[in-house]
Amino acid sequence: MQSIEVSAGIRLTPLDVADADALFDLTDANRRHLRIWLPWVDAARCAEDTRAWIRTSKMQASRNEGVQFAVRVDSAIAGVIGHHRIDWPNRCASLGYWLGEAYQGRGLATAACRSLVAHAFDVLQLNRVEIRCAVGNRRSCAIPRRLDFREEGVLREAQWLYDHFVDHVVYGMLASDWRRANLGV
Repeated sequence: MQSIEVSAGIRLTPLDVADADALFDLTDANRRHLRIWLPWVDAARCAEDTRAWIRTSKMQASRNEGVQFAVRVDSAIAGVIGHHRIDWPNRCASLGYWLGEAYQGRGLATAACRSLVAHAFDVLQLNRVEIRCAVGNRRSCAIPRRLDFREEGVLREAQWLYDHFVDHVVYGMLASDWRRANLGV
């Protein structure tokens, strides 16, 4: 998988094992912030845990089932974005993302999502991209709304988050809607 240029100074680069220390440091520095919405944070106890996750992600990419990118701002890792899975028979993918707290509020996640969604439709030739967000995660839910995803419903108690279940809002975008909205077709 190739890197994706988002804008000047912002790139999505496929995660590599060499990124593990920097990615773990970002996770560790943002642990309290990330843990509110992400169920995997407690499992990332050291750089080796992050290295193992990157290896698993690279295996997923080698099977063409999804890819995880580092969101880079002037070469520093600001977060992660990727396709959790790609369902090739149905030509759809699920997209997830997170940023360190210091990188939020600048439109970075929206721009990264826009680039990865465009890549999914234009390069991978997928028909559907889905984003699921915890109902109370206003910042995360704002991203698919900004990109004109359609809110399709709520999955009740869709995810176990440490000591309770959270509902997820499902947002969907079809290739035909994306082209119409972004290309005027």
